[in-house]
Amino acid sequence: MTPVILFDGICNLCCGWVSFLIRHDKQMNFRFASFQSETGEKIIKTLGMTIGNMETIIYLKENHVLSYSSAVLEILKDMGGIWKILTVFKFIPTKIRDRIYQFVACKRYTFFGKRSSCLLPTPEIKKRFLT
Repeated sequence: MTPVILFDGICNLCCGWVSFLIRHDKQMNFRFASFQSETGEKIIKTLGMTIGNMETIIYLKENHVLSYSSAVLEILKDMGGIWKILTVFKFIPTKIRDRIYQFVACKRYTFFGKRSSCLLPTPEIKKRFLT
């Protein structure tokens, strides 16, 4: 099963992260869905979560659900190449990593801005998004 990354489709930081992944994921290992999409909403509901206070990306991989800093580091590991180097941050305790992640997540709209609508993929990358 192809790993799926769920993200906040109106967050500029989150959309930038997804754009980065699309550019660097040459093997097309990942699929994407925004929290606000019909598919994203269904997946989140299936996981027993609510969109209302979602301040993390979610990485679904091989029956695992990863969030916060663990999701980011696992995605970087799965990207391969030079990006695997960044998994060195796994040596920092998860509580500390997640506190930093949560601080940025809480301020993401202030720091990076917010879109008035979800990220709209171009036709060539649309196939990588779950609909």
